[in-house]
Amino acid sequence: MGHHRKALRTTAVGAVSATLIAGGVLGAAPAAQASANGVRFVDISGEGGTVLKANVITPAGADGSRSYPLLVLPTSWGLPQVEYFAQAQKLANSGYVVLSYNVRGFWQSGGEIEVAGPPDIADARKVIDWALANTPADAQQVGMAGVSYGAGISLLTAAQDKRVKAVAALSGWADLIDSIYSGRTQHVQASALLDGASLVTGRQSAELREIFDDFYASNLSKEQDMLQWGKKRSAATYVDQLNKNGAAVMMANAWGDTIFPPNQYADFYEKLTGPKRLEFRPGDHATAELTGLLGLPNDVWTDTERWFDHYLKGEDNGIDREQPVRLKSRSTGGYEGYMDWKSVGATRKKLALSGTTTIHTNVDSGANGGVVFLSSILDQVAKLPPVASIPLLPRTWAAVWQSEKYATTQRVRGTAKLHTTLTPTKESGTLVAYLYDVGPLGLGKLVSNAPYTFHGQTPGKPFGVDLELYSTAYDVPAGHRLALVVDTVDPLYIEHNPSGARLTFSSPSNDPSYVSIPLREQ
Repeated sequence: MGHHRKALRTTAVGAVSATLIAGGVLGAAPAAQASANGVRFVDISGEGGTVLKANVITPAGADGSRSYPLLVLPTSWGLPQVEYFAQAQKLANSGYVVLSYNVRGFWQSGGEIEVAGPPDIADARKVIDWALANTPADAQQVGMAGVSYGAGISLLTAAQDKRVKAVAALSGWADLIDSIYSGRTQHVQASALLDGASLVTGRQSAELREIFDDFYASNLSKEQDMLQWGKKRSAATYVDQLNKNGAAVMMANAWGDTIFPPNQYADFYEKLTGPKRLEFRPGDHATAELTGLLGLPNDVWTDTERWFDHYLKGEDNGIDREQPVRLKSRSTGGYEGYMDWKSVGATRKKLALSGTTTIHTNVDSGANGGVVFLSSILDQVAKLPPVASIPLLPRTWAAVWQSEKYATTQRVRGTAKLHTTLTPTKESGTLVAYLYDVGPLGLGKLVSNAPYTFHGQTPGKPFGVDLELYSTAYDVPAGHRLALVVDTVDPLYIEHNPSGARLTFSSPSNDPSYVSIPLREQ
């Protein structure tokens, strides 16, 4: 297993290296153009004197006679400071002072990678200080935005700094643990990608290296330390402070985000009490925002600008009167609006998981969640999610339950929930649940999935399992079925099944097993 993880990290480093080299070539043109368009490249002293490389763009004609709203954009994980150049120029043209900076530990900025730890939040506050002192920025109109890492830092800063009046957190996280350790299971491909990118483009701190190593090694003696480390870096920990500060929060993410799955954003959104907006679209991590970063028309960035125009400039553009939960279906591509997350999939239909089924572990049945980035991008671009032939799945390694054929389209919206009774032969184990849309020929298209790991159970003693699958918006056509498949191995995750272990799923009469499917009202 150790050699496998080392190979996975090496592969991730290679893939990330090629991507970032290509990105550097593409980024060179905007950087060269920047000086001709009034962009200033500056050094800002961050926490402890760490030098942060930054660029600032002011509105054309700014002569110091008036002030402008300020937008601070921390960079994404592993990307250089020209990442936001196209959007920053557009925002500056519409009347914002825009400052983008490379977070500590990456590229030319000093320091080591802290993963949105206290030094990163202190850095963001010092960047705001610098902008207010050195640009025509209005201290009463400060906003923050970012993609991925920049999104997480923006949310955390808004919880710590009352000056931040509005946030747009795009493809980010609110709960770091629920993102890469959901179901108490390591999301190994996602983690390896982050690890590889930081090794190529930055300088890991000793603490971060230890976290990665303990994570890969499934070091349960360090589990609580890792959980505390992640909690400190999660906006969900500080939601009360964020609500007290009253920042207007917009969050956008993709249904298939393999690094920061949508559930944790939806849960966080429900806890916000101030002005808020939640958007989900097809795609994987940061792919929904990508065309906007390239300067092309993009719905996410259009809504981001509208959000700031209203909550920083005070423009009456109607965004505050729209239904605040905005979803784009993976099947139809159309947008749907809801008043809150609870209204998404308010109707539920149960698929009974009857009988008793035993499966063996340690073998991939052929049902899996795909490959990080690639699979969800294919779903986004070509509506081709991961597939499996449901009739051919080996029942020794996979448990399968199917619904009857549906007479009408089933519009799955929100979070499917699995409830079952599990009896293991070992004290530890991992299962992965998959929900498939099954066509007439038995080919299943992946609707959702999620992993679940247990430790410390008594062999031979049944216990209840409740698992939320990743939230989605998917239409199951009339004449198709839904199938729930459970197996024990998926390349996306680290599994904890001892050799020779078996898992038995049952449905006691006093506690039936089922999958609760959230459906949009017809």
